[in-house]
Amino acid sequence: MKKAMVLGMGISGKGAKILLEKEGYTVIAVDDNLAMSSQEAVKYVDEIEVFIKSPGVPYTDLVKTVQEKGIKIQDEIEIAYQYMVKYDRKMTIVAVTGTNGKTTTTSKIAELLNFAGKKAAAAGNIGRSFVDVLLSEEAYDYVVLELSSYQLENVYEFRPYISMVTNLTPDHLTRYTDLKDYYDTKFHICQNQEEENSFFLFNIDHEELRKREMLMKGRKISLSQRQEADTCVKDGNILFQGEEIMAVSELSLKGSHNLENSLFIISAGKLLGLDTKMIRDFLIRTEPLEHRMERCFQYGKLQFINDSKGTNIDSAKFALEAYSGCILICGGFDKKVDLNPLADIIVKQVKEVYLIGVIAEKIKTLLLERKYEKEKIHSLGTIENSLKDIKKRFSREDQEVVLLSPATSSFDQFKSFEHRGRVFKELVHKIFG
Repeated sequence: MKKAMVLGMGISGKGAKILLEKEGYTVIAVDDNLAMSSQEAVKYVDEIEVFIKSPGVPYTDLVKTVQEKGIKIQDEIEIAYQYMVKYDRKMTIVAVTGTNGKTTTTSKIAELLNFAGKKAAAAGNIGRSFVDVLLSEEAYDYVVLELSSYQLENVYEFRPYISMVTNLTPDHLTRYTDLKDYYDTKFHICQNQEEENSFFLFNIDHEELRKREMLMKGRKISLSQRQEADTCVKDGNILFQGEEIMAVSELSLKGSHNLENSLFIISAGKLLGLDTKMIRDFLIRTEPLEHRMERCFQYGKLQFINDSKGTNIDSAKFALEAYSGCILICGGFDKKVDLNPLADIIVKQVKEVYLIGVIAEKIKTLLLERKYEKEKIHSLGTIENSLKDIKKRFSREDQEVVLLSPATSSFDQFKSFEHRGRVFKELVHKIFG
């Protein structure tokens, strides 16, 4: 009897287990909290033919044992793709990765396709497994996959029709040896593409992307906010290969980061044959996603913005540019990245700062080194303590913006950025409601 092992019983792990069982495998589910322990699972490694590692799981002793045995480590994305090819399942894949913007870009491309009357699903690192889409009775024509670098570590045959790396900025240095390792892993997304039958969307505004042009496979479609490109901004209008799509001012998703996202959305839509009017109508109407600069509460003139998805310094920078002069709540898990750029942004853009999580003291030290006024720094540990202090110090008549944009991940205090964002909104309603 064929045996497989799946390490990690999150969304992708559960999807992999379902698919492998459908293919006749007996699956050993391994999860130190939900199933067999990793320590126990080592005993069964000699019995397995297939090993799937969930993306969030680090390279543990069990994984190293599997590697020593010469068993290929695969991802749920990879085996789902192999299944799709094996059974000739006709579904167009659009694959999205990058440090920032990938969730918005993924979601909105899928929404655009559905708006245009197509059958599309968003999946991957977005709350739904690729397997779930493949096995769905919906018979989708398109799947738009958000892929983290973790999900791209163990793909081999995976080949999308359109792929893109939105941008590259420092992140995840607890996982990778250095930034080069992290950045290069992103380009596994396009490693099997061919110029005659697939496309790579190339953001020429980012230096780290330009450095890696040799890693880009598929026909390159260039994008830029600042210079001539296949998709670009000219005289306040967005053009695709010379055709005027819409005015930048018409976009419902505001800010330079959302303009960047929109260039990807428009490019994908045009390459998939969608009508220009359909794309324009969609981008005029569509709404921002939850936890992404989400206006979540108004207390008199005091406004609250939930940007819990701001899990790195660059994404926080976008939010601070949009809400310059705000009262910022930031901090969380220590990702071992250089916090100096964050301190520089806070000094320049933030009226007062509330620091939370394990990196609070590091940020405070850097701010004091920059002569940021001590009275403007409130290191209170948690979101709840911060909001209670804000309630004491500000009234309905104060025209201020309170922005949660943590600039790091949430794992020191929360399960995910979504959990952090929901808690923030619940606390705002409880304390100010």
